Amino acid sequence: MQDTKKFIENLSGAGKSIGVLTSGGDAQGMNAAVRAVVRMGIYVGAKVFFIHEGYQGMVDGGDNIKEASWESVSSMLQVGGTVIGSARCKDFRTHEGRLRAALNLVQRGITNLCVIGGDGSLTGANLFREEWSGLLDELVQSGQISEEAAQTHSALHIVGMVGSIDNDFCGTDMTIGTDSALHRIIEVVDAIMTTAQSHQRTFVLEVMGRHCGYLALVSALACGADWVLIPEMPPKDGWEKQMCHKLSESRLRGSRLNIIIVAEGATDRHGNPISSNAVKDLVVRCLGFDTRVTILGHVQRGGTPSAFDRILASRMGVEAVLALLEASPGTPACVVSLCGNQAVRLPLMECVQMTQEVQKAMDEKRFEEAVKLRGRSFENNLNTYKLLSHRKMNAELPRSSFNVAVLNVGAPAAGMNAAVRSAVRVGITEGHTVFAVSDGFEGFSKGQIKEFKWGDVGGWTGQGGSLLGTKRTLPAKHIDKIAEQMRIHNINALLVIGGFEAYLGLLELQAARSKHAELCVPMVMVPATVSNNIPGSDLSIGADTALNAITDTCDRIKQSASGTKRRVFIIETMGGYCGYLATVGGLASGADAAYIYEEPFDIRDLQSNVEHLTEKMKTSIQRGLVLRNENSSENYTTDFIYQLYSEEGKGVFDCRKNVLGHMQQGGAPSPFDRNFGTKIAAKAMQWISKKLKEFYREGRVFANTEDSACLLGMRRRALVFQPVIQLKDETDFVHRIPKEQWWLRLRPLMKILAKYKTSYDVSDSGQLEHIVRLRAKDNSAI
Repeated sequence: MQDTKKFIENLSGAGKSIGVLTSGGDAQGMNAAVRAVVRMGIYVGAKVFFIHEGYQGMVDGGDNIKEASWESVSSMLQVGGTVIGSARCKDFRTHEGRLRAALNLVQRGITNLCVIGGDGSLTGANLFREEWSGLLDELVQSGQISEEAAQTHSALHIVGMVGSIDNDFCGTDMTIGTDSALHRIIEVVDAIMTTAQSHQRTFVLEVMGRHCGYLALVSALACGADWVLIPEMPPKDGWEKQMCHKLSESRLRGSRLNIIIVAEGATDRHGNPISSNAVKDLVVRCLGFDTRVTILGHVQRGGTPSAFDRILASRMGVEAVLALLEASPGTPACVVSLCGNQAVRLPLMECVQMTQEVQKAMDEKRFEEAVKLRGRSFENNLNTYKLLSHRKMNAELPRSSFNVAVLNVGAPAAGMNAAVRSAVRVGITEGHTVFAVSDGFEGFSKGQIKEFKWGDVGGWTGQGGSLLGTKRTLPAKHIDKIAEQMRIHNINALLVIGGFEAYLGLLELQAARSKHAELCVPMVMVPATVSNNIPGSDLSIGADTALNAITDTCDRIKQSASGTKRRVFIIETMGGYCGYLATVGGLASGADAAYIYEEPFDIRDLQSNVEHLTEKMKTSIQRGLVLRNENSSENYTTDFIYQLYSEEGKGVFDCRKNVLGHMQQGGAPSPFDRNFGTKIAAKAMQWISKKLKEFYREGRVFANTEDSACLLGMRRRALVFQPVIQLKDETDFVHRIPKEQWWLRLRPLMKILAKYKTSYDVSDSGQLEHIVRLRAKDNSAI
């Protein structure tokens, strides 16, 4: 980080023109990226042009290149695909085609390009940039442009954003569209599971991914599939027998269905393709199971973008404009991407070369290396899947004499069950006896404790709420009884999955260690709450599902006003005193304002918001959206804001209000929450195993150090264990929120995209990182 802070006010786009295009296969979220580029570009004073139909539009020129206005990207955020069109373009691959494209850009003064597409599209853009000065020389020689025009437009700057549902681009954690494609796959899997269960069927699902198994792997992890076939890690010879054994074993344990997920590019070790039909025929031939094939096809590219993709694309779009403003003639073409929850810039060709190396490693049958080259996130997904899906025979299991208890504490959050399933299975794999506690600390004190076996958590990943049962009760008043139950069941370690009460509970248990030796055991907490208000973690299980619920509802509410007169909606979100859901939900649904406790507001702010909306309604925009966190202000209640807007907007717009309530806590967990829950709980259980060995002395476990009671949280780019006692200083206990929250940096983005003048600290942006250094740093990425 630099010493001097950089602010957006000091960056000017005056006199610059930016062209934005989407190219290659479409992906949900591309429109959100286009919208962000257009609005951020206009905000800094640049002209922004749509280039319709990708490179084809650039080559053909004419009406394909049109100047964009602020209103022209209104209502684009929630639309899937790409509104400005995309096409595979043969002409741009020819020198002649690129010459015509250069002429079309120079005629409109465009020397900044923002390309949203896959690696092919970005490689094409880089080639165009390298040839640029030569192309201009040719145009001068043929008399199509003047010498002066060539000098004015002498440098072409390119910034890429990766839009690809396959997540096949190295250097980025997630590409635009991947999360939405996972939503489509998981919706289908959840629906198929109910019919498969009824008939005791096996389903073979084929998902996209000709060269990359990300979608197959992550959806297998998210639904607990029995078997997955991906191109990066073909199964070992004899896999057919192994797979059939696994399927029949799961049926013997009482499962009524099997799910097998196949990536379309799956092969065996010798490069022979493995088709979904071949897998079906194999199961029928060997086991005689009633088996069906479902090929998902283009369904995966369709539908509305998920909340994650909208936020990712909006952040990337803004970052892309900043990168273009700061580019000098010598700056290499870069890609803006997300690493953890941080925006980063990476040299485009380094990423492309790394992506090509993966393919080369696969072609040369260096499969372990291909997995490593895909990045830590991919590797961790694969390792976690292997850990959870292949139950070793009892003879193969290491036997420890340790008993580990798992419990849920606080309000229910979607993804808790995935975390419990993962903890139980990893615990069993590590050789422990795993006990599940019902109804939190209250159930613990009453002895509601039962041993869980591998099959007891089958089918849990897709279930919402908390199947174990959860309560907000804190342990302090039951401490004697809890200690007694720990003694009765000889509990040697605790894994607590929950919200702020779980954090407080762990602090209370640690404080009581001096009185109760039974509590001197390793304890770890995994954050799970829709409010995302846990110190020590940027994200918690359940928040992504809640965000999607808010975003879906806001989409519907906005749509309810289409075709009617001008209307503003006031929507109240959950979160306690934490404004995460209101802020990030506001960014994902295109809100005009989001009122939160962390950013105090007064009547003047409310007045200026009303005036801003009144101005907006004088244009072609017909709808306004205002979010309010439930505890943002004691006196400016949702009713007050609704009445104020209704009164002040008379004659211009009318108002409606909505309190979203508990629907934000319900529903099936999103793919992100299933995976986050699965991976973070697996890591927590592995930590427990390590600590049990460390603290085992003279026939018993005794852990009394600060670092034996930890919270496992996601911090910037990695999963980190932090002693809960050290997090006390970071906590506002009265309002139950962390003192510093990373997402507050996203608030100016929401304001800029809603046309407010604001101050935006861009000090974090701007450093071009290198992909290899990035991978070395990223040693505990999720």
